Amino acid sequence: MVLVAEDGCYNMEPLLQSLSDRDFASFQKLIHQSAGIFLAPQKKALVAGRLLKRLRHYGFDSYKKYLDFVASEEGRTAGEYDLMIDIISTNKTNFFRESHHFHFLEREVLPQWTAFGGTPFRVWSAACSTGEEPYSLAITLAEYFAGRGRESFEVLATDINQTVLQEARNAIYSMDKLQEIPKEYISKYFLKGVRDRAGTIRVAGRIRQKVRFQRINLNEPFPRLPEMDVIFCRNAMIYFNTETRRAVISRLLGVLKRGGYIFIGHSETLNGLTDAVQTVAPTIYRKL
Repeated sequence: MVLVAEDGCYNMEPLLQSLSDRDFASFQKLIHQSAGIFLAPQKKALVAGRLLKRLRHYGFDSYKKYLDFVASEEGRTAGEYDLMIDIISTNKTNFFRESHHFHFLEREVLPQWTAFGGTPFRVWSAACSTGEEPYSLAITLAEYFAGRGRESFEVLATDINQTVLQEARNAIYSMDKLQEIPKEYISKYFLKGVRDRAGTIRVAGRIRQKVRFQRINLNEPFPRLPEMDVIFCRNAMIYFNTETRRAVISRLLGVLKRGGYIFIGHSETLNGLTDAVQTVAPTIYRKL
């Protein structure tokens, strides 16, 4: 179909069909099965808008054709399936977001910890997005251990989204992120970009090397992981239904040491999902 644009130029793009309720239901099912993400009906416009560029990329004139391609062997081989999950996933985070969690970690959790046999203190950022959370954790731990002889800690950072994981590994952020970082940390743990990097900051190498990034889907069995002293899984479960939340928490607690702590988002709760933890403070739980 040839369309004429308002400026009189010819537009060869096929007339795009809107996302029907039936096709949206198919997207809901596929994304829930693969990533555990529950897309509420009001997310229909968001899904349509985020995937529109991919339809145009392939020249599809309907969301159904794109969905069929994504679900096909050809689509998976081309990486479109993973890319779709990346596009649908919401990734918004800040340095030291919900700062009371980092204060609690420093003042309440770390003083209780004693290293046995040289075992490092291990923290898992289980939905790390573009890396602000795990780097905030690494800085908090570096500050704590600085006067204690050695930086005996490790941070595991994982996400389902390969695109944001690569951004996190690069550890380069816009200068406006400085507003979120305690001033005393800026000169110690960040580098300001110059010349073609002007207007950006980068996490210092000694902090980057403390964080290990890995792709993990919380909705699937985890690979073999070391036991964790602390897990941050914040603002991930809001995208899951109750059944998926219960399964994810069970898997997370399977990796957490007895007596270890799990931190969740301010709009989340573990009440009714597990009996294996006790509430220490709002959004902070300890494994029994």
